[in-house]
Amino acid sequence: IYITMACPINEDELKKLKMFVEVCSANPGLLNLPQLSFFKAFVEKMGGTIPTDSSFRKPEPQTTTAADADSEPDSFSESEPEKVESEPESDIEIDRDGCVEPDTLDDSQEMGDATRTPNEEELDQSSDIRANANKAYVDGKIDEAISLYTEAIKINPTNALFYAKRGQAYLKLNKPNACIKDCDRALELNSDSAAAYKFRGRAHRLLGNWESSAKDLRQACKIDFDEEADEWLREVTPNAKKIEAHRVKLERKKAEKDLRERQERVRRAQKANEKAKAKASKESKKDEKTGGRMGGMPPFSDPEILEAFRDPEVAAAFQDIMTNPGNIMKYQNNPKVMKLVSLVGKSMGAGSMGGMGGMGGMGGMGGMGGMGGMGGMGGMGMPNSGEGTGAPKRSADFQDDGLD
Repeated sequence: IYITMACPINEDELKKLKMFVEVCSANPGLLNLPQLSFFKAFVEKMGGTIPTDSSFRKPEPQTTTAADADSEPDSFSESEPEKVESEPESDIEIDRDGCVEPDTLDDSQEMGDATRTPNEEELDQSSDIRANANKAYVDGKIDEAISLYTEAIKINPTNALFYAKRGQAYLKLNKPNACIKDCDRALELNSDSAAAYKFRGRAHRLLGNWESSAKDLRQACKIDFDEEADEWLREVTPNAKKIEAHRVKLERKKAEKDLRERQERVRRAQKANEKAKAKASKESKKDEKTGGRMGGMPPFSDPEILEAFRDPEVAAAFQDIMTNPGNIMKYQNNPKVMKLVSLVGKSMGAGSMGGMGGMGGMGGMGGMGGMGGMGGMGGMGMPNSGEGTGAPKRSADFQDDGLD
């Protein structure tokens, strides 16, 4: 006859156990961690062997050549893999002796009607029930004490001490989460309940929440010093200090990392800004070199010509002349425009401004006599002394007496 025994471990716990075994199978060296010494002892007791850390080959670090570094100068910060910070207790020695498995909360823990206001008779009745609950607790009848505290809470849900005392009873049954739930409600009703801080601090200790435990027990002693609470506080302080120091270390590393990342972002922004400024400066110098010349005109390097073109009036007049050379007559009394025309003519050399199209045709204006004063315009194809293709100039003392 074969008897099938039911598995004492629930499905969720089995899944966690399976995951744990898979992790250890992938990296058996984990079993050398102090936190897993109990499991290592079990494996060895069953005849298994645990490889040492030195038996594992560490991954070879990847090397980067100078050429690779030069080809991607700004990629280091972005491509560098993020370091996964360990959990606060993963690399420090913590004594978890006395800790228990977390309990599961259920609906059997009645919290009373928070909107209910008891009358005088009900207040007295709830106090009597609480006295009976205290007696049951002292006699070691914990389940009975919890039932009586629950009955008192139903009648008077406004008394913080009822919840704190029921939380104390849950501690006796190693139900720290149930205790924390009751103490949370007690502190909602009375934020200065030393008993609630005391028992909640003890519950956190059973769960291994060392910092929370120390904080609550410290507050309990501050409100109303209690020797038992002080003893519990001394018990959790070493582990709490270790975790606190480790957490501060991690926070400092994170702050340093954030600072480096901010500095890198600033450096990149400054570099991009410098590149933009250099590009703008280069384009500005290019524009200055061309002098903002108009279409069809060759580039000028004469500083005097470039300076003249900076005058909007002169530039517009010169453009007008370029469009229609005959328009030069409009500007003959404007020394700035005529000076520019002369400078441009000289810079283009060979006595004429070829780029100005049909300016040479103005030679036919020699008959105007008075234009002789424009002799300096010879380079523009105009007669040097006002002589055109018309009748020859007669001397000033010549008299036409009609006897030819």
